[in-house]
Amino acid sequence: MSRQNYLFTSESVSEGHPDKVCDRISDTIVDAFLAAEPQARVAAETLATTNRIVIAGETRGPKSIDNALIEKLTREAIRDIGYEQDGFHWETARIEILLHEQSSDIAQGVDAATNKDEGAGDQGIMFGYACRETPELMPAPIYYAHKILRDLAAVRKSGKEPLLRPDAKSQVTVAYEDGKAVRAPQIVLSTQHADGLTSADVRRIVEPYITAALPAGWVDDKTVWHVNPTGKFVIGGPDGDAGLTGRKIIVDTYGGAAPHGGGAFSGKDPTKVDRSAAYAARWLAKNIVAAGLADRATIQLSYAIGVSDPLSIYVDLHDTGNVDPAKIEKVLGDRDFIRLSPRGIRERLGLNKPIYARTSAYGHFGRAAEADGGFSWEALDLVGALKSALA
Repeated sequence: MSRQNYLFTSESVSEGHPDKVCDRISDTIVDAFLAAEPQARVAAETLATTNRIVIAGETRGPKSIDNALIEKLTREAIRDIGYEQDGFHWETARIEILLHEQSSDIAQGVDAATNKDEGAGDQGIMFGYACRETPELMPAPIYYAHKILRDLAAVRKSGKEPLLRPDAKSQVTVAYEDGKAVRAPQIVLSTQHADGLTSADVRRIVEPYITAALPAGWVDDKTVWHVNPTGKFVIGGPDGDAGLTGRKIIVDTYGGAAPHGGGAFSGKDPTKVDRSAAYAARWLAKNIVAAGLADRATIQLSYAIGVSDPLSIYVDLHDTGNVDPAKIEKVLGDRDFIRLSPRGIRERLGLNKPIYARTSAYGHFGRAAEADGGFSWEALDLVGALKSALA
């Protein structure tokens, strides 16, 4: 039996965190290629440091997405995040672009041919997870850590809180009693700010928003606050700490409450199963929980480069299910029920669209499915079929 009384902590980082700046740039490039050609291939990596951005990787797509356009889109992304400081400014940062054509050796394994379907873009294992801790079927610690930073970013960008700056990190410790998330005994918030503020000044600004972001009663007189514990956070973003694409994969997923396969998402087109199969696994886990088949579900999928169908499907219901996990595995492995090939996932979830820049901060999961196809993997459109298949 799993523990019922414990503390669990997850962290989030804002869109202005150096690594997230890089994720945003990389996903902006993915969106540009997919908007011009839905079957384009992109693997874009970004490095950011003091007034310098380096973009490298492989692409295959229309020539209209040239270096001049990529530089323009990069500057627009940095401006949208809010960087106009001396050490990192959207207008003056030096941008070096080192993208080149995708390897023909990789392409031949991924591309469809007369005798084969499209294969996976790489080998690997991918995980999806869902639980009943929040209405969005996400673990509470990561969900609320994200919400705090989203809310603070909104008031910063609106001008309501002009003394806040883009770089920020949150961390929420959640107390579980009888298996239920009940309160936040520890809250950490570090945020870049205008010069001249003390930690006490910053706390006075952010505390009302943090309290409002958490469920009623989670903050009480026993809650311990750590707001800008170093005392000063004026130099931030890539000027304060170098950033790289793909360094916040636990922030991107479940905050450590569930396994992660190891592959980052941002900068990759959906032929890369690191991204698309992780989205599919979340979709399957969420629909299993929403269908009432379990209170918690973990899904693992595995792939080999150039091979279309998954090598294995694993389901763990954490002793909360009312259906044999092996039976669910059998249903998910039935091609007539769902195709979990890279092409099948992309077509079912509509992934060949410019929907990725918005995923680059505040988590890829636990967001509402959007009308244009964004966050399609959060839709509960498989519930009925799962209930019927497992009746």
